[in-house]
Amino acid sequence: MTTPLDHAPSPLARRVEADLAAVREQWGDLLAAIGQRPAAEWPPRERRGFLDQLAADDHTEDDEQVTEPIVGRLPLTIREHPAPLNLDALDAALAVERDLFSLADRVAEQVQRPIRTARDARGRFTTDQADAADPARWHYQAPTAPGSRAYGLHWAAVWIAGRALGEDDGDDLFAPVPARLLDEVAATAREARRTIERALGRDGRTTDLAKPCPWCDGHLTAHTHPGGEPVVACSTGEACGAPVLLDERRRRAWRGADLVGLWVALSARRRGAGA
Repeated sequence: MTTPLDHAPSPLARRVEADLAAVREQWGDLLAAIGQRPAAEWPPRERRGFLDQLAADDHTEDDEQVTEPIVGRLPLTIREHPAPLNLDALDAALAVERDLFSLADRVAEQVQRPIRTARDARGRFTTDQADAADPARWHYQAPTAPGSRAYGLHWAAVWIAGRALGEDDGDDLFAPVPARLLDEVAATAREARRTIERALGRDGRTTDLAKPCPWCDGHLTAHTHPGGEPVVACSTGEACGAPVLLDERRRRAWRGADLVGLWVALSARRRGAGA
């Protein structure tokens, strides 16, 4: 899909793009969380498998078949859970899916061209089957078919973002999104992102870790930031010997790939204490 050169996306459209990308990137974690009991702990349970996998430093082919949640390796649609363990995560997933599917329907109603018709040899009007099957179209749900909803939330998010950014406005399938509708798209995308991050505990929380710093026995505090990466900081400050950089408050801080090293050290200390 392309964007006309004379139509640069607005800041609001770019915000829609960022919020929907965050929804897609965290969707697998949310689905995995449905089957796990909620707990105020760090790292969040839906991330433990990922850290364990990296910490093991074993990348054999068999290990690629992990069942822990890693984005891109999970089903992209909500599965049936006979006994969901995290009702907050289930409610969040159902709400986000419902809202984005409904939003795609409303956007299609206003900006997507109706299917063309043509006259056959007998002068009767017939549906242009090629136009009707255009994969770029948003197909509505029907009593006997799910339409584009069959492709899951990921496709809905990509399709909505494309309309907000004005992709393919150069052909006659889509018209530009009106300003009032773009406001609705932005509000819905932002709320979907907040709903997922709130359900996953990524909405700006602070968690005191039960275990001390493996390098200095200082107090460890984990922070999550909406739209940002999690970070763990040690209260000791510069005197801590951990092999990570200092944050703006001169504390040793683990973020990104450094969190794996912290998780390895905490796990090793836990195993040693249990020996």
